[in-house]
Amino acid sequence: MTMSWQLEAEAPIGRGVIAKRYRLSNGLGLISAVDKRAPIVALQTWFRVGSRHERPGATGMAHLFEHLMFGQTESMPPGEFDRLVERTGGESNAATWVDWTYYKLSLPARDLALGVRLEAERMQHLVLEHAPVEAERDVVTNERRERVEDDVDGWLDEQLMAHAFTVHPYRWPTIGWMEDIRALALPEIRAFYRTWYAPNNATIVCVGDFDDEELRELIAKHYAHIPAAELPIVIENSEPVQQKERVVRAPKPIATDRLLVGYKAPGQDHPDWAALEIVSTLLAGCPSARLHRKLVIEQEAASSVDAQLTPFRDPSLLRLAVTTARGHRADEILASIDREIASLVETPPTAAEVEKAKALAETDFWSALADVDGKAEALGHYETALGDFRRLSAIAERLTAVSVEDVARAVRMYLVPSARTIVIAEPEDPDTDDADDEGDADDADDDEGDDDATGAEDKAAAEGAVA
Repeated sequence: MTMSWQLEAEAPIGRGVIAKRYRLSNGLGLISAVDKRAPIVALQTWFRVGSRHERPGATGMAHLFEHLMFGQTESMPPGEFDRLVERTGGESNAATWVDWTYYKLSLPARDLALGVRLEAERMQHLVLEHAPVEAERDVVTNERRERVEDDVDGWLDEQLMAHAFTVHPYRWPTIGWMEDIRALALPEIRAFYRTWYAPNNATIVCVGDFDDEELRELIAKHYAHIPAAELPIVIENSEPVQQKERVVRAPKPIATDRLLVGYKAPGQDHPDWAALEIVSTLLAGCPSARLHRKLVIEQEAASSVDAQLTPFRDPSLLRLAVTTARGHRADEILASIDREIASLVETPPTAAEVEKAKALAETDFWSALADVDGKAEALGHYETALGDFRRLSAIAERLTAVSVEDVARAVRMYLVPSARTIVIAEPEDPDTDDADDEGDADDADDDEGDDDATGAEDKAAAEGAVA
């Protein structure tokens, strides 16, 4: 049975663990990494489909399947999947993001065979009938209300992506626009399943205590007969260069201003991504970081400051999120951010400052790989989003190699006002009855076609994956 597998690549992941990528004849990928330090396994199935693979008018489909995949199959009644996993003492979960959807099982090593059987069953025999689909649709619409309509931070996230991108599918939220979620038709839902949930669009990742040859035999037994699907050609929509700052403001039921700023940034596999990761750490990666020290400690103008460089396949954003303190406004915060960035351009950070930021970033990077679940998630992400799990090591090496000059160049190149989008939520005027709760783009209708960012009043996928 193992002869049907082809070994394509192998590389270390951390210390003492070797990851290997195999390919089955029907296109199914398998990444295995034996780690026998505990009798547990992380079994994950990654599909190369996320919100960027959807089309306008049918957004939210990938996330809907994250819910549907825990439902009834041809051999399992509703709820049986979770009952079987819980009986082992294991856990199951899933997540959807812009570039991928994945399903995770954390199991005792003795129950690996059960996990493989369950995953193979729902890859090919999911029951998609009116009743289960409508039940999960209701769950998702309620989730959207909770995470967006009733959540200011969710609104900020969605507005930022909807106005920062005018062409690229990153402009719509992973959870989907509400009107689209409600309108998804059963035939299209079934077609989505037949198209994307196929072995040649999937990679199984297994990390933990198992025998590598036995794992391959087990997976071949359950998956080798599943036919490959004809995958659609994914059209690459390059986002036009942003030439003008975009600003969105709206009143919200909050006590102080909240501000979200997104600077255009390269995709995760770009050589400059690592330098920008260090920049984000320098700005707001710890209590002594520049913006945190200036805004929270010295000026007491903000109660929180956060920075995040989104690890997307395609160019995305470096985001700064600030909640102002009472008596301070978003425009004051923006002026402070601009002064701090200008000071970084005029006087690059010291070598000691950069080394500290690198140490923090590298610690965060490797801490995420401390257990079998973290290793599996990292392998799955780099394989699915960037095309090769070995990119994980490349990113780590780039972080280590970032210099003061790299940081200064990245600030000059990317942290420019013309390439940023700003979203501000302001406290409602209690005397105003007709406040627009949906948000107005003050000057987002610039010369680059922001009108394409329709439905910008609804919620975006949050900073992480929708789970």
